[in-house]
Amino acid sequence: MGSAMAAEPEGAGIRTATFTNPILLGSYPDPSIVRVGDDFYLVNSSFEYFPGLPIHHSRDLVNWELVGYALQDPDYARDAVNLVDVQSNGGLHAPSIRYHEGVFHVITTNVHAPADGSPAKMVNFVVTAERVQGPWSKPVVIENAPGIDPDIFFDDDGRAWYLGTQVPEKPNFPGEGEIWMQELNSDNWQLTGERHFLWRGACGGTWAEGPHIYKRDGRYYLLVAEGGTHFNHAAMIAVSDDIRGPYISNARNPIMTARHLSYDNWVNSTGHADLVELADGRWFMVALGIRGDEQRRSNMGRETFLAPVTWEREPFEWKEVKHEWPVVAPQTGRIERRLPLPLKDTRQRRKLAFVDEFEAGQLDLQWNFRRVPRAGTYSLSQRPGFLRLHAKPDVIQERGRASLMGTRQTESDFRYRLSMRFEPKASSAEAGMVLVQKDDNYLTFTLSREARGHFLKLMLAEPGTAPRELRRASVDGYGGNIHLHLESKGGRYRFGHSLDGGATSVAFVETSATHALSRGYTGAYLGVYATGNGQETGSYADFDWVRYRAFERN
Repeated sequence: MGSAMAAEPEGAGIRTATFTNPILLGSYPDPSIVRVGDDFYLVNSSFEYFPGLPIHHSRDLVNWELVGYALQDPDYARDAVNLVDVQSNGGLHAPSIRYHEGVFHVITTNVHAPADGSPAKMVNFVVTAERVQGPWSKPVVIENAPGIDPDIFFDDDGRAWYLGTQVPEKPNFPGEGEIWMQELNSDNWQLTGERHFLWRGACGGTWAEGPHIYKRDGRYYLLVAEGGTHFNHAAMIAVSDDIRGPYISNARNPIMTARHLSYDNWVNSTGHADLVELADGRWFMVALGIRGDEQRRSNMGRETFLAPVTWEREPFEWKEVKHEWPVVAPQTGRIERRLPLPLKDTRQRRKLAFVDEFEAGQLDLQWNFRRVPRAGTYSLSQRPGFLRLHAKPDVIQERGRASLMGTRQTESDFRYRLSMRFEPKASSAEAGMVLVQKDDNYLTFTLSREARGHFLKLMLAEPGTAPRELRRASVDGYGGNIHLHLESKGGRYRFGHSLDGGATSVAFVETSATHALSRGYTGAYLGVYATGNGQETGSYADFDWVRYRAFERN
């Protein structure tokens, strides 16, 4: 059997007429959605990870399949967009996906802060494709486009418009955001004409960003995120008869948030949303949120959630113009864990398992690297049926490109196992399992060889401290093959191992599962790791399989 992101076993799916949020499990923030006929496509931020800009497809809004990446060519990610030495939490921010005249468009920002401490550079660019699976075009950088979080809007008259976010020329306070717009020349994707300043948000204007424009009944609706991507995050909306403004704020803003709920609500930080209209005229919203599984946070970071939307006209008799506004989650006014299915005769199958036996000729789409990997980092052909990961000198460090591959952690409770064949050629070489949140926040569970034999060690890196060893133990009887195990349950990590043919897993150590909680932007990845710790050793590890199974909490 090859690679698979498996759904629940037959009989274990959700058979009721409801679905469960989030609809995209794991680190999938800043969702943007588009409908093409009966198909839906969704893109998310990927920051420093590569491939970049993951794209999912669905026909029912609740079952999603990863079908590709809008930035998958390593040459483009090295040259046109710098994902080589990008800082943590830099990289690809808040993409928007749109479809126009048979072509998909993804527009986004790459944020790169030079290592010398000079100000970060925001590069806004667009890529296009006729098929969402690709190939995607080389990124076209949009010159003189300051700020982040761009959107592209195609109006009925054929004109294309760029929406962006920036700090105002004369801000009223630190963190104030401003939405601006300018026409795009769709022949070369460069700005043309006059720049228009549209809005600074509805509730104070703190971090007004993530703009999207929609046209409904001849009016233009401007949706923005506000409040920062934490507990005060929210979605605000305004309307105008002219795309260039002025925009009138909805008096009932925010239209979606968790800022009025307890910090202990099951999900917090909901915001940065996008709207989509179904073929039957109904509307839905996708938004990011953070599950409060551990200490009001989670290892998964920001994920993608779904809510129904209705439109209501203002009832006030004294108003000459009675605007129509979207109402998110009209029954409760908040993102719910379970909601009615958007489409009848469907059934949600939550993908809680991932198995890869490395028999395919190419790497499964689920695998990601922190930054563009070095050439020759891995191979699927040097030992058929195995993933060979070369123990290059690089270690996990800020702006580094270690021999590290991971897939997203999707639930707080899970089991992760792998089978590895490893004969280190030098004492500096090690390989094994990794759970990584950031370059300064990770756990490695690796095998190495010393003069006295083979050893397993568990290392922990936490922000602000040097990596430290939690435990080291000899592996008696090691014959070249080992199974490594990690179980997360009830807020505890349990590491273990067994040797080839061994029926019993040997408990190694237990520790808190809060060591790798997300600090906001991205979530944790589970994967494989090899390093020579600064030395060229010629060592490599062959991974026979990895198996991941997540367990939902009520």
